[in-house]
Amino acid sequence: MSEQSRIPRRTFFAGLGLVAAAGVAAKLAPESATSALENALSPQEPEGDSYRLTEHVKKYYRTTTI
Repeated sequence: MSEQSRIPRRTFFAGLGLVAAAGVAAKLAPESATSALENALSPQEPEGDSYRLTEHVKKYYRTTTI
């Protein structure tokens, strides 16, 4: 077998092993660490039914100016 065909195969299996290791690490991670990561990545919405300045409200305000 030529050296050119072995290199892509090795990199494929190395990448496959890396993905498998990352999946196992994510599965074994403590729940608090994964929930903290999810909370950090998601935008925080105000709680309750309070007023929110959204895009359609901003558009309405722009249409009412003289």
